[in-house]
Amino acid sequence: AQFGQAGPKVGSVDPGYGTAFLARVVGEKKAREIWYLCRRYKAAEALQMGLVNAVVPHEQLDAEVQKWCDEIMEKSPTALAIAKRSFNMDTAHQSGIAGMGMYALKLYYDTEESREGVKAFQEKRKPDFRKYAK
Repeated sequence: AQFGQAGPKVGSVDPGYGTAFLARVVGEKKAREIWYLCRRYKAAEALQMGLVNAVVPHEQLDAEVQKWCDEIMEKSPTALAIAKRSFNMDTAHQSGIAGMGMYALKLYYDTEESREGVKAFQEKRKPDFRKYAK
């Protein structure tokens, strides 16, 4: 498996959760690298940076998922629900940031710069964003 962020390569971004949550998971410097450079990362690299919890061969994936599910099912559902809500509350402020970001993204999608990204993707070529640099 490979992981990466393609958004800026085609003129898109996930404001709010996609940027802020990634920074929380892998650290701000690494998150900026992922978003700004749009590189691809092998599964072992994703594991090392904390993007994934485990790496298994594809043919063992279903068994590993079942193992995790079996472990979770042995736990108190109410305690897990409280833990989940606690984790989610810690990031609740990001919904406001995401709302602002989505509004900005709607405005951006009406620009020539955004259309260049979509057109390049459809034409299977690299977009030319240089003329939009500010």
